[in-house]
Amino acid sequence: MPTTRDRALDAAIELLGTEGVRALTHARVDAAAGLPNGSTSNWFRTRRALLAGCVDHLAEQERADFDSSGAPAPSTPGEFVEGLCRIFALQTGPLSARTRARYSLWLELGSDPELGAPLRRQRLEFERWTEAFLVGIGMPHPATATKTVMALGDGLVLHRLTVDPALDARPLIERAVRALMAEA
Repeated sequence: MPTTRDRALDAAIELLGTEGVRALTHARVDAAAGLPNGSTSNWFRTRRALLAGCVDHLAEQERADFDSSGAPAPSTPGEFVEGLCRIFALQTGPLSARTRARYSLWLELGSDPELGAPLRRQRLEFERWTEAFLVGIGMPHPATATKTVMALGDGLVLHRLTVDPALDARPLIERAVRALMAEA
């Protein structure tokens, strides 16, 4: 059973992802989580503390998702493409509110040295994770390819969430991975 703190943070992430950063208030989080008034402020005294809690909670959720996926590391470019397509489908489907929350936090906190730092650390973790997979499939220039794949993924996710909800990203991901594999 989730703790009161986790219920508040889950509700806060959902609010961020569905209604934006302006919707994030202690009272709205309490209501969304079904908690008594004042519960969220017991854990997070200020809005800034609540935002910091959201950043950390989001990172924990994402790490747990990837750590518990049980999927083997890709060993071919095709398996890598398949994995990216699954992640894309999750981020723009069942986890779309969480994805939108992450983007809201980036826009709100990206330039804040203290609160933006955990966002940047989380991003670096995913870059290292992606680069390890690219090394594993024999990708030439894996560091550069990682930046390309991550930027493409960000663009495709944003495009699907804002412009084209029916976007089929597979052909674009396949084309990018083929092009990156061809570089020598």
